[in-house]
Amino acid sequence: MSAWIRDRAVRRAALVLELPAQDICTAEVAMFTEMPVSELSQYRPDLAVPDDLDRFWQTTLAEVAEHPLDVVAEPVRDTPLRSVIVYDVTFSGFGGHRISAWYLVPRQLDRPAPTVIEYIGYGGGRGLPQEWLFWSAAGYPHLIMDTRGQGSAWRSGDTVDGGSAGLPHVPGFLTDGLPDRDRYYYRRLFADAVRAVDAATELPFCDPDRLVTTGISQGGALALAAASLHPNVARTMPSVPFLCNIKRSAQVATLGPYRELVQWCEVQHTKVDAAFATLAYFDLAILARSARCPALFGISLRDEKCPPSGGYACFNQYGGPKQMLAYEWNGHEGGEAFRLGHQADWLAAWLA
Repeated sequence: MSAWIRDRAVRRAALVLELPAQDICTAEVAMFTEMPVSELSQYRPDLAVPDDLDRFWQTTLAEVAEHPLDVVAEPVRDTPLRSVIVYDVTFSGFGGHRISAWYLVPRQLDRPAPTVIEYIGYGGGRGLPQEWLFWSAAGYPHLIMDTRGQGSAWRSGDTVDGGSAGLPHVPGFLTDGLPDRDRYYYRRLFADAVRAVDAATELPFCDPDRLVTTGISQGGALALAAASLHPNVARTMPSVPFLCNIKRSAQVATLGPYRELVQWCEVQHTKVDAAFATLAYFDLAILARSARCPALFGISLRDEKCPPSGGYACFNQYGGPKQMLAYEWNGHEGGEAFRLGHQADWLAAWLA
């Protein structure tokens, strides 16, 4: 057996710590070297909250609401899938720009059901419907939002970013628009994520009172953003979330998109302070304090792209009821199929 295969087998055998809100962690486990779990479970960094944080997001979402949502859902006829109905969805996001999505509905549904709204990791797009079968196979209508301007790094996408700032930035998206908060890329993307929640409520078989956001990495950040900014999100399930405790994460991460921010700071010396002042409006360790719905976090203790201290900084200050799944041996893949099983169990317990 090759070393790669042995390593892969070990990483799949993740220890899962189910941590209730009032008993976050009692175990010491071998983990990512940045901080012991006993410290992570109590880690609440003193992050400066912008004085006008609420006003900024209220103004942003009011600006977006000026554009009609205009949800269009076209059934997809040419598909090999037989157990789900597939819709090709578009709706208006930030700036009225058209955002693509897939919507998969189990064929056996005969009434509105809890609906899972999923966001995608950094560089990926919505791809093909057959890449998203878990939640519909589990019985849930499932909306997958495409990511504006992304979708060429590892899964294809279809949504153009009509609002690119055009400012000098490191290739990628994390520094696009810095240090201008109004032109920053994630202002547009967070607004799209909120509009996806609105779009879901207009789709067939969606129960508007039982909306669940989820995603991995960047998708986890968007799931948290939607839960923090939209009052009708009933549950959220962020895994290995990006954009949490951003400055420290950029200092600690050895792989992934935080390196873009490091590279930008290496060059843009005179703009660094202004950039981090802008990033505070998008830091989920700050923004998610306003969330109120129950959350199931997933953190990998050997994650070199989204360090666990970022996820725990967000978890420990999250504003609603919360539970943690800590995967001892996993990296940024975040528990993979095990994670999906744990999330499905969590939703089933809620619905029961």
